[in-house]
Amino acid sequence: MKSQIIDFNALKSISPAALKAYIEGDGWRAVEKFGSHSQVFARESFKSELIVPGTSNLADYPNIVADILAHLSSAEGRDQQQIYRDLSTADKDVVRVRTPEADDTGSVSLEIGVDLVVYARDLLLSAACSAWKAQPVYRAGKVAKADEYMERVRLGQTEQGSFIVTLLAPVPPALQHLMLPEPIDEQPFERKVTRRLSQGLDAAAQAVEKYNLNGSASEFEKAVNEGLSANLCEAIAKLSNDGNGVDVSITWAKTRPDIRPRWSRKFSRSEGEILGEVARQFKLKQPRPDERIEGIIVDLHRDQHEEVGRVTLHTSVDGKATAIKFDLPKDVYEEAIRLHRDKTTLSIEGDLERDGQRWKLVRPRNMVEVLPDSNSSDS
Repeated sequence: MKSQIIDFNALKSISPAALKAYIEGDGWRAVEKFGSHSQVFARESFKSELIVPGTSNLADYPNIVADILAHLSSAEGRDQQQIYRDLSTADKDVVRVRTPEADDTGSVSLEIGVDLVVYARDLLLSAACSAWKAQPVYRAGKVAKADEYMERVRLGQTEQGSFIVTLLAPVPPALQHLMLPEPIDEQPFERKVTRRLSQGLDAAAQAVEKYNLNGSASEFEKAVNEGLSANLCEAIAKLSNDGNGVDVSITWAKTRPDIRPRWSRKFSRSEGEILGEVARQFKLKQPRPDERIEGIIVDLHRDQHEEVGRVTLHTSVDGKATAIKFDLPKDVYEEAIRLHRDKTTLSIEGDLERDGQRWKLVRPRNMVEVLPDSNSSDS
């Protein structure tokens, strides 16, 4: 027995653009107008016709969609649930992240399932950041346009076939039929994101292959302009580790078709491990703006006629003890002398940058004395 869709809200959620793109892709062609708001579509070898509205602002719109579903089910010999799923994604780019690490029922452990959703989100977010501006590392919450885009991405239903996380990415419809692929500069940001995701993952796979052949890590840095980043590499590393490999695919929206209807890329766990190390190395080299560090001054130096003095602070970065140097103007340097004399901890803000194997603090600011906790007492 074939199922029917009777939920009015579900039926109303199918947009007229999605309906038109789906049926035209299935071989139906407009033959004449019907009233003020609809068109009649027909298809060879099928006697019935479809009346397709141009707006959802009709009182009986859900009933019209239900009638179209019934006709399509008959024409295609498929269940309405299957057709509804295709229609509901016809106006979206669909990103599928598949892990083969699932049991015979297609399920995974709860913890792994949660991780897969989180890392799939991180993967798409990295592409959104790169679509805004290509760079090796992105800090959470620092790319507002990417965050705004991710707020519009929906989590689709999981699908059969191992364990598949489905992300429904919004994309505006094309206003005219696209005979050739759109130049990247002319694409809307939403499509740039999913294209950037495919480009970045292709670039990552090619860089891994070249690294395996010649041992050069420079290929990964070259791939940054193609969408590779520490964030993308880390997401793939975690996905492939949890899932014993990972497959990523994109089905482009029928309302804005691509020359290729579908793109896919696979990564093994060993490839993921390489990309995990790439992510770590990228992060090590990346400057870290607006960091606040605390520590004890272990050295002070200022030449007799200089206004600026050099301070060396014993502190820790990422849990590792280190000495960081920075310059202070005369008035602040005098305060640093006092703190050093009193063996007092100071806190200072600045931008951490790599200086060989060490960190240095540039543009230091907002230095304050860290007072002892008045609530603590000696044991």
